[in-house]
Amino acid sequence: MAGLYFEEFEVGQEFHHEFSRTVTEMDNTLFSLLTMNPQPLHLDAHFAEKTEFGQRLFNSLYTLGIMIGMSVYDTTLGTTVGNLGMTDVKFPKPVFHGDTLKAHTRIIGKRASKSRPTQGIVEFEHTMTNQRGEVVASCRRTGLMHCKPKA
Repeated sequence: MAGLYFEEFEVGQEFHHEFSRTVTEMDNTLFSLLTMNPQPLHLDAHFAEKTEFGQRLFNSLYTLGIMIGMSVYDTTLGTTVGNLGMTDVKFPKPVFHGDTLKAHTRIIGKRASKSRPTQGIVEFEHTMTNQRGEVVASCRRTGLMHCKPKA
C-alpha cells in the first residue's frame, strides 16, 4: 500500500499532493442533493446571483471531503485504522464551479497509542488551494494509524 505507517511520519513533514480536481456544477448539485442540503446558495442560480458572491457556492462539506481525499494516497492508503476527529475546519475563500483544487498536508503531531500497542495517533493539518493559490479550506485531522508490522 502507498500509505505510511505510524513510525514513518515525522512532525513537520509536508506533502504536496499531486492530484488536482476541477469541481463542477454537477458535483455540487449531486452532493448537495445526496446529503439533503437544500441551501439555495448551492442549488439556485437566480438566488445566488443576488448574493454578495454573484453565483452559486460549491458545497463546503464536499470541499472538505475532496481535500482529505486528495491526501489519502500519499499518507494513509491501507495504513489507517480510522479517523478520530477533525477540528479547526475553515473556509477562508469561496469555491465556485470551475475552480481547480489542490491539497497540501503537514504533520503537526504524533504519539503512540496508550491503549493499542500496535497503533499510533497522527495529527494532520490539511490545506486546500484554488488555481490562483488562494487558501479555500483547511482543517486538522487526527488519525489512528497502524504501526509497521514486525517482520
